[in-house]
Amino acid sequence: MQISRLILTNYKNYETQVVDCSPRLNCLTGLNGMGKTNVLDAVYFLCLCKSHSGLTDRNLVRRGAAFLRLEGHFERGGEKTKVVAKYQTGDRKEFERNGSPVERLSDHIGQFPVVMIAPDDVTLVQEGSEDRRRFLDTTLSQISAEYLQNLLKYNGLLKQRNALLKLFYEQRRFDPDLLEGIDRQMPEPAALLFQHRQQFVNRLKPYFSDFYAAISGSRESVDVAYQSDLKSGDFAEILPLSLEKDRVLQRTTVGPHRDDLQLMMDDMTLKRFASQGQLKSFLLALRLAQYEVLRQQIGQTPILLLDDIFDKLDENRVRQLMGLLLERDFGQVFVTDTQRSRMESVVSSFAGAYKLFDVENSVVREV
Repeated sequence: MQISRLILTNYKNYETQVVDCSPRLNCLTGLNGMGKTNVLDAVYFLCLCKSHSGLTDRNLVRRGAAFLRLEGHFERGGEKTKVVAKYQTGDRKEFERNGSPVERLSDHIGQFPVVMIAPDDVTLVQEGSEDRRRFLDTTLSQISAEYLQNLLKYNGLLKQRNALLKLFYEQRRFDPDLLEGIDRQMPEPAALLFQHRQQFVNRLKPYFSDFYAAISGSRESVDVAYQSDLKSGDFAEILPLSLEKDRVLQRTTVGPHRDDLQLMMDDMTLKRFASQGQLKSFLLALRLAQYEVLRQQIGQTPILLLDDIFDKLDENRVRQLMGLLLERDFGQVFVTDTQRSRMESVVSSFAGAYKLFDVENSVVREV
């Protein structure tokens, strides 16, 4: 799958911009703050209905404007699809495919698979478990519509349960019947989330080890393990056991919303012992493994977005990484860098189709 044309209107720092893309490799160079990342983020938005940065839709609108519009021309298996995303301040965002409205955004997710590797990926290892669950959910929501629907259902029930626990605490009363009505509905979606996440991590592990070895030159061994309360028993069995604790803390203390990934290097916790170069290599391998699982499960090649990936990598790791990206079939790739000379060196050894763009003062120009 690929995107052949991208049109940005009032998106972040762009008033209007048209980018005609190479089907294989697209390199964007320029100083920080010029808008390189925003081009990649626009592709991500068209695929997943949200910004990779986590900004609200309102904060994606260019300063001084009242709306934004993104247009992407996608091609997959000989089929062409025009995707349009629109948002006007104060309204809900809207998506269209070939002129027809997308009734539910959840129906759009997974149609155009994408993986983005960005500097803020460091939160996967340095912050709490929420970022690692988001990694699981973003991947699995693109693979399985059933997973996404059950994720939305579980999160809705969890929100209701926590609100009820807080209300009981504030009113100094407890109504077990009200709580039971919610508790009966939670085990089914919880079990499905657990099953899909466990299967995904099992599929991810061999690709992850392979990619890390290719990037690092097999300098260290790495591993990732899935952690979940549901490994100790069925959710319907463990949920009642935490009731008293839940009442005191006014929140649900067991369940898939607490799942995590344990990240290891040479049998030690990654964030405590890894150097910056090792950390960057680990995250790159994790994202590339995510990409490969997506490709295998969906049966089509995702778009790969690589934002500022060379920072904090030594020359050898840069060479290993680019050799990996160019030798293997990663489909359409977008990559940003602040150094024009480094990008020119990359494309000079690439036999496939490519385009090189300069980004300066919110303008993208093909070189």
